[in-house]
Amino acid sequence: MMRMVFLPLRACVVAAATVLLAAGCASFDAARRDIAQRGADDRQCERWLAAFDAVVEAAGVRDAGATRIAGFQQLRVDRFLASFRDSATGDAALAAWLERMRELDRAARAAELSNLPDAALASLEVAAKASALDRVDACGRQLTASDLNAPARIAALRATAQVPDDYATWQRALGLYPLTRVAFSAGVQRWHDEAVAAFRAAGSGAPAAQPVQSYSPEGTKLSREAVAEIMRGAVRDALGVPSFTAQQSARLLGAYAPVLEIETTGDYDRLGQPRIDARARPSVDTSRPVLFGRVAWTRYHGQTLVQLVYTGWFPERPSDGAFDILGGALDGIVLRATLAPDGEPLVYDAIHPCGCYHMFFPTPRAKPLAAPDPDDEWAFVPASLAALPPDARIRVRVATRTHYLLDVAAGAAGVSGQSYTLADEEELRALPLPGGATRSLYGPDGLVAGSERLERFVFWPMGVPSAGTMRQWGRHSTAFLGRRHFDDVDLIERRFRLELE
Repeated sequence: MMRMVFLPLRACVVAAATVLLAAGCASFDAARRDIAQRGADDRQCERWLAAFDAVVEAAGVRDAGATRIAGFQQLRVDRFLASFRDSATGDAALAAWLERMRELDRAARAAELSNLPDAALASLEVAAKASALDRVDACGRQLTASDLNAPARIAALRATAQVPDDYATWQRALGLYPLTRVAFSAGVQRWHDEAVAAFRAAGSGAPAAQPVQSYSPEGTKLSREAVAEIMRGAVRDALGVPSFTAQQSARLLGAYAPVLEIETTGDYDRLGQPRIDARARPSVDTSRPVLFGRVAWTRYHGQTLVQLVYTGWFPERPSDGAFDILGGALDGIVLRATLAPDGEPLVYDAIHPCGCYHMFFPTPRAKPLAAPDPDDEWAFVPASLAALPPDARIRVRVATRTHYLLDVAAGAAGVSGQSYTLADEEELRALPLPGGATRSLYGPDGLVAGSERLERFVFWPMGVPSAGTMRQWGRHSTAFLGRRHFDDVDLIERRFRLELE
């Protein structure tokens, strides 16, 4: 009986393998034909962009915000765009998908080019950086147009347009993660308990234990009707992703920019502008309070939702002693609002720029969902929010020294205390240096050199490279237990049931 079953099964396996091999060979042959058919101009562009990448690598100025795609020099991908790999079907959607990835590459190359020493231009056979950027544009458009007419390359693109997660599996394996996570789980729970207690104390109306400096955004607050009008009028591409002009983006960010109430006992608690010196050492100039904004997107059951992201920087988290593993240069807070299609906030969440201390603050239009694995970090909700009144702003209370969040709640929109400037976060990819050159705040690994913490030697079994170090957008792993990124496209969808209307 066993032999009678085995023979047909073996025949089926052989037949299936033959079919797969034939399909693989056919796909390989098609890809080879597509490559062979690429014109001389295409090959010349590919060589030039490869040379650009080599020069950038040699100079140490590669931008790590978006991921390069092997075999597609003119494209880069982030987690949001990677989510369209299978759903970008039809000519219009496919073209929109490639164009957005080309724009990601173009923005990254613009930053890399700005930070590239002038002497490196000679090897690129261009006289000026503006000429190099023009060639990036021309080659990017040409190669993208060619790829759109090459089905095998599109198939290869769908397979490779992915973003690796920001965890080092080898660290978890070497650190015996299944065992060591038990101790770390207890530490995470202690932090949760302490944070809940702090939020309860703030909610009780107890006065702050330290002097508080308040920061409010410059300018007048945009009305909710004006926000809704911008959202309704946004042009959506064939992927359903809305686009805004620079002015519209600035107005949206200004509409929901928070009021920061920061317990201040030293310069380390003052909001400021990150700087980089000629030796790549970071600092924060507190003479100019700044909050950096970006417009991002997430997806909720196939629908794209707009997110507004705000990042504030402090000079340091001061150490409490020689054995303080959490202290170090640079610190900050990141607050994000996920908006409904009508422009109303659905849920806020926050981290530090290291990816640490992830918290969620749902409004009545967001209901938390149960964690599929109770042992993973899922959605820590220290407080829920009431619906934000039309004349209110979110007020964020920040602790001295640690810069932990103590409270997030609605408050009056009027300017109080000191005003801050709302700037474009893109500025941090090319900060001015003495003499006119520029340098990114972030290194080729997406980390801020000089902001390392001793905790990286303690937390390495959790698989987060250089835990505690400040990071670039797109590089924030936010959980020690499980795997989670701040820009995971399904982060909100998996954790909340949203009322979009």
